[in-house]
Amino acid sequence: MLKGLDELTATIYAPVQSQLSQVEERLRDLPRSNPDHLESLLTYALNSGGKRIRPAITLLASDFYPHDPEKPLVMASAVELLHLATLIHDDTVDNSDLRRGRATISHKWDKHVAVLFGDFLFATSATFVCDTNNVRVIRRFSETIMDLASGELMEYLNAFNIEQAWDLYHDRIHRKTASLFCTAAETGAILGGAPEPQIQALRNYGSNIGMAFQMVDDLLDVQGDSAELGKPVGNDLLQGVLTLPTIMLLERYPKDNPIEALFRDRGEDGKLRQTLDMIKNSGIVAECFEVIREYCDKATRSLDDLPDCDARRSLLALPGYIRERSR
Repeated sequence: MLKGLDELTATIYAPVQSQLSQVEERLRDLPRSNPDHLESLLTYALNSGGKRIRPAITLLASDFYPHDPEKPLVMASAVELLHLATLIHDDTVDNSDLRRGRATISHKWDKHVAVLFGDFLFATSATFVCDTNNVRVIRRFSETIMDLASGELMEYLNAFNIEQAWDLYHDRIHRKTASLFCTAAETGAILGGAPEPQIQALRNYGSNIGMAFQMVDDLLDVQGDSAELGKPVGNDLLQGVLTLPTIMLLERYPKDNPIEALFRDRGEDGKLRQTLDMIKNSGIVAECFEVIREYCDKATRSLDDLPDCDARRSLLALPGYIRERSR
């Protein structure tokens, strides 16, 4: 499956592969262009893996109209740095030891280093965005940092709270995940010289793709394999975070579900296993796929009025990759 997904991403990224390579080169230069005491941290963080899906979206969204190629490259680099910074902060807040099968920054160094290093990456990403000299893009990026922080706070302050409405869930994952996808697409379109209707279309595309992406992550957390996930299965529940499948479970079995007991006794492994088994055996996974498909369909419809080109075909293919991640 992993090999198949790698081949699929290679096909999707093909129109902007050379630009993505330049983004990688810029990121690899960071350890050499910053103080020596940051070298090991930067090298470790930048070699942490990941599909670079957000910078790829920025570059693809910029590729519809003639434009100066430099600014989307700068923006794509900033988007990836911002993503890395959020992962470091998230892992620190969640007390996570592993990310993609590797020790997190907070575990390998310590929490103080992780928080400060995450701040450094946030600031570095902002300097990249300033190099676009586009006030609209700079403002959008700043608003995204606000969204990301707000979403993380929303998650933390509502941990182990069983009374979470759908609206809270959708708002939270939009802020924590979809907002950066949205910004990746919107800023790429702006810097690529797209007309305003196309900018809004690509913004909508990014938002819906981001929602679907997070919902797939929600599914992976309850039905994935620890070795492939690089972290424990059911980690969200252990952190007190309700996600798409667990909210569905609460709705389906309001008086007969193990989640409330798990949240009361947070070390009860049996309740976690029972929750995961109930989700797998209840038809909830299929319902989650239907919700994910709806968001993917919204994303593809957003591209209806954009010019036919390689970038559009790649963006149309991206929802298929997102759905396949959890199969």
